[in-house]
Amino acid sequence: MDHKGRLQRLQHALSEHRLDSLLVSHLPNVRYLCGFTGSSGLLLVTQEKSVFFTDGRYTAQARAEVRGARVVIARQAPLIAAVAFLKTKRKPKGTRLTVGLDGEHLTVSAASRLAGELESHFRVKEAPALVEQARMVKDAEEIERLRAAVLLGASLFDVALKTIRPGVKETEVAAEMEYAARKAGADQMSFETIIASGERSALPHGRASEAAIPSDGFVVCDFGVILTGYCSDMTRTVYVGSPGDDARAMYEAVREAQQAAVEAVRPGSRLSEVDGAARKYLKKNGLGRYFSHSTGHGVGLEIHEAPRVAAGQAEVLRPGMVITIEPGVYVPGKWGVRIEDMVVVTQQGCEVLTPTSKELIVV
Repeated sequence: MDHKGRLQRLQHALSEHRLDSLLVSHLPNVRYLCGFTGSSGLLLVTQEKSVFFTDGRYTAQARAEVRGARVVIARQAPLIAAVAFLKTKRKPKGTRLTVGLDGEHLTVSAASRLAGELESHFRVKEAPALVEQARMVKDAEEIERLRAAVLLGASLFDVALKTIRPGVKETEVAAEMEYAARKAGADQMSFETIIASGERSALPHGRASEAAIPSDGFVVCDFGVILTGYCSDMTRTVYVGSPGDDARAMYEAVREAQQAAVEAVRPGSRLSEVDGAARKYLKKNGLGRYFSHSTGHGVGLEIHEAPRVAAGQAEVLRPGMVITIEPGVYVPGKWGVRIEDMVVVTQQGCEVLTPTSKELIVV
């Protein structure tokens, strides 16, 4: 990973936003910028240098992983150590350095305490989401890691198909998938596996429960893995039993809406246009009121990250962005269908990373 280049680009952005330094506390941002994968650390980026603070538990790990930043093993909490370090860096008398905080990721109490510590010496302001904006566009190595995570995740659908049967608990299906994921080398699951069957398929986030799969109805399977730090996310919906014309029609409407949104993904398109493509198709088929969430989101070091694929989003797609396309229809008390792929924006359009068929599977 080009950590040095990422830090240099961030330092340039600090100058553009009139920030002398930025305190980066959100661990995925820390990992993106310098490579540290532990659970306690903070990165201070100034216009001239970068310093990473952690505690003694991570001495060996920080020295092995951190790139582009000086490593400080602090006796205090990393945040306190960073503040103490900052207090040694002052401008000439009568001027004050401007310190940016990634306030979106700090608790109210932590941000308040930090501001109190700093305000007597510095100008303190909540910084724009500079790192998140950089993370929206993936480089070639990130895309390859995402591709590998998608392929591993997709292999779990075969496990699901072998396990889904009437009377089997949703948790049993999830357990088989998660066991297979770890055996295949996944760091962990991207999120708690969703297996939602029968009436529960109408719950957009129906995590696997003790409910038994019924003899007739849809089963929504939404799952993903983390592999070498990068997440995957996919959804397929299968039918147990004998689907009638109404079930097939609803499934086909969601499939066509999902395809319409995929075809709208190209450089220069607004995210709201991608969302609108799916929403327009479902509305035309009388299902618009049952589509209750956004069409997708960014995926990378986190399962949900910028950008958001939703109505009103003016962000323009650029090559290297990786997003999900996942429209769904949920009829309360009856059933639900969702289909989701991960796609990467290319110079000409997009590439669907998820390799799995979207034809209705009946088990």
